Amino acid sequence: MAALSPPRPPSLREGGLFAAVVACVVAASPALAQDSGGVPKGESGVIKKDETPTEAPQDKRQPPKARNFVQPDYPPEAKEKGLEGQVTLQLDIDVTGKVTGAVVVDPAGNGFDEAALAAAQKLEFTPATRANGQPAPSRILYRFTFKLDEKQPGAEPGPGTTQPEQGEPKQALRGVVLGVSGAGKGEEVPLAGATVVLTPAGGAPRTLITGADGAFSFDDLPVGKAEVKISAEGFDGTSLTEDLAEGEETQVKYRVFVSSTGLEVTVRGERPPREVVKRTVTKREIDRIPGTNGDALRSLINLPGVARPPAIAGILLVRGSGPQDTQTFIDGTPVPLIYHFGGLSSVVPTEILDKIDFFPGNFGAEYGRVTGGIVDVGLRSPKDDGYHGMLQTDLVDTRGLVEGPFPGTKEWTFLVAGRRSYLDAWLGPTLEAAGASVTQAPVYYDYQLLIEHNSANVGRLRVGFFGSDDALELLVNEPSPNEPALTGNVGLHTAFQRLQVLHEKDIGERDRIRSVVGFGHDEFEFGLGPLFFNLDVLSLNTRAEWSHRFSKEVRFNAGMDVFSGNATVNLRIPQPNAQPGEPSGGPFSTRTFIDLESTQSYCFPALYTELELEPAKGVRIVPGMRVDYTSINSSFDFSPRVSGRFDLTHEFPKTTLKSGLGLYHQPPAFQQIVEPIGNPELKSNRAVHYALGLEQEITKQIDGSVEGFVKQLDSVVVGASAADNSGVSYDNRGLGYVVGSEFLLRYKPDDRFFGWVAYTLSRSVRQNGPGEPEYLVNFDQTHILTMLGSYQLGHGWEIGARFRLVSGNLIDPNVCNPDSEGCSPTRINSIYNAPSGAYVAIPLGNNTERLPFFHALDLRVDKRWKFKYWQFSTYLDVQNVYNNQNPEAVGYNFNYTAREYVNGLPILPSIGIRADF
Repeated sequence: MAALSPPRPPSLREGGLFAAVVACVVAASPALAQDSGGVPKGESGVIKKDETPTEAPQDKRQPPKARNFVQPDYPPEAKEKGLEGQVTLQLDIDVTGKVTGAVVVDPAGNGFDEAALAAAQKLEFTPATRANGQPAPSRILYRFTFKLDEKQPGAEPGPGTTQPEQGEPKQALRGVVLGVSGAGKGEEVPLAGATVVLTPAGGAPRTLITGADGAFSFDDLPVGKAEVKISAEGFDGTSLTEDLAEGEETQVKYRVFVSSTGLEVTVRGERPPREVVKRTVTKREIDRIPGTNGDALRSLINLPGVARPPAIAGILLVRGSGPQDTQTFIDGTPVPLIYHFGGLSSVVPTEILDKIDFFPGNFGAEYGRVTGGIVDVGLRSPKDDGYHGMLQTDLVDTRGLVEGPFPGTKEWTFLVAGRRSYLDAWLGPTLEAAGASVTQAPVYYDYQLLIEHNSANVGRLRVGFFGSDDALELLVNEPSPNEPALTGNVGLHTAFQRLQVLHEKDIGERDRIRSVVGFGHDEFEFGLGPLFFNLDVLSLNTRAEWSHRFSKEVRFNAGMDVFSGNATVNLRIPQPNAQPGEPSGGPFSTRTFIDLESTQSYCFPALYTELELEPAKGVRIVPGMRVDYTSINSSFDFSPRVSGRFDLTHEFPKTTLKSGLGLYHQPPAFQQIVEPIGNPELKSNRAVHYALGLEQEITKQIDGSVEGFVKQLDSVVVGASAADNSGVSYDNRGLGYVVGSEFLLRYKPDDRFFGWVAYTLSRSVRQNGPGEPEYLVNFDQTHILTMLGSYQLGHGWEIGARFRLVSGNLIDPNVCNPDSEGCSPTRINSIYNAPSGAYVAIPLGNNTERLPFFHALDLRVDKRWKFKYWQFSTYLDVQNVYNNQNPEAVGYNFNYTAREYVNGLPILPSIGIRADF
């Protein structure tokens, strides 16, 4: 039975919960600030001349504006061959308007990239300004368009203008095109090189390209309606109608959003400057990684430090830790699971993700209560530039999404999404054909509803409701010969719901607050014949952080993190063995049962502080302290931490040294600490994390990193049979360590290819007490090698492959492998139990045998068709292409004299289709 940590399940069952936790939560919960400053949400659609501004008048934020335009040199060879192209750069602009850095984000090759970078260094800007009008550094997208001239008689129009036509009334349409990332809550930057097509009433279309500042101007237009279309590579196009009044000049702002194929979902190992490692996986990579069906969260298993889960287990195994040692959050609110049944998909669809913060270790003081890793999923804002939707279906599930602004408002938006599997439609009959009597075939579903308000006065305010449900139930007609009493249903049901309120706001120029409150309900039900384990949790969880910038070199962060609720446990389990490795008095199902029903309230408040220090260029040091209180055993845990990043070279190719050291605590699981089966005197598990690494740029497209890590474990909760054989006795005598290194060599995405090679070497060891023998933990995997890549063939086609080679699972064998050294054919493997008429195995030892290596090749082929207002795509994703028989476990005959491998999934193809509008 897996240990379930109290912070993860708990919640309330009865009204008494409120009295139990209200003092804790109210004391810790922050009041929402009422300052008039904030983060304004970008306007959507059109703002016309003389309209009353919707933004607060005191907000003087402005993006940088180009002072000049530098015409790049046309590459001679490209010109000779008649080639054209567009290059999009990411520019860093300082407070004086000087370009301090330029990176190609959308290359064109053929010498265009080099020419664009050279021209960018000569650009000058009016700097961006903050809400108080003070200059601020900024980062923008900037596009250079290389187009061969077609000389015409007379003067040519300059960038962003059209020639006037004679004899027409003098109406005008002027404006700017802004590129927006993050579906409306990201940066707005002037978009150079966007195409604007205006078709006046009864006239011919006019086309122009926006200038360096994203501006355009149509002069001498006829009165009446005019259709305007805006398009730019990598952005979703938009089309709308303008009503041009006689003698008036119409001023507009058009916003185009990064397209669904160009968005980035960030997967950060530990985000700087507050953590040690940073890794970024673009959405294009996530969508195309073979074997993941385009699921962002499933892509995590391809990163260094993440082990392969056994068979169809939907769990995360990070740096030698068990699944209970890694906590998952959705925008700071804890959830009990992140994957559906079998790990086939995640509980949050990729389409609504803004980011994934993934911390395999040495995470900052804002997180605690676990000794493994952290996954914090951020949900994006709903789009506000019109109504959008998506529908996707494959052999596993179908999901859909609708989003947009509420009618009549620009500040309120919504998003509704849902997914349901139909494994029950084909896997149920398959199980029945295999001889299983199916009561309920595997089925899962999830749902999300977001309502968001974003304005200067309020900031970002979002109310969300989301949840997940998984269920499976089989009927065992004939008991196993070794478990004669084990008949009836075998069922598993997990579900959670969360009602979340999130608020983010800038207060003036130097301060920022973020708070989130989540009300939750969790259910976990497992039944195995007469045995069962049921957990019902009602929870109230609060997180809040205040950040203040003292200067460019010093930032202070302080916050609180409160887990509270009530948990009810109802279980029936057999008594454990007398001692580990020894046979019991009978089969598992015939032992004396232990019954328990208990309700426990809990409150786990925590406070933390951090300093972000930059004492010199390229140096970042982040010390922090976290203090946790656990109400169940009335204990305090103090967790100091520090991390740092040091640029050894500041110019390309850049070299960065990174390191971290920290103390981490994890409270005992609920059933380990609550009487009568638990020990209320238990203290928290403790781990010290050490990390040292190096990041190296090799070429503009290729970079590499290596990290070494050590986790030293003590006060680990372990259990053994009580002296009177009445149950399990828990104590903090356990010890252990995890040691390893991670390597990543990555080719960053360009217009054709992306790929990486990741390798992890690690060892995870435990002891049940001082002087006790060491043993490897269940999920220890010495070698983990992943190689993947994807190539765009053109015309909407893309093909990719992933190869994995991983050390086999560890098992506690009852019969030794006859091919292994030292396996004696005369060994007695079992004892006959006369009362039950069954054989009882005599285990060989604790995880003493490793199964053969796992290896598999996965392939993916995509085809996309783009239409005027929508996009259609289809894909084929095939796992285990060459149908390797990967052993996942070992099965035995009735008296344990013979054994055979139980293999994992065979070749598994999945075909899917998708439509976006």
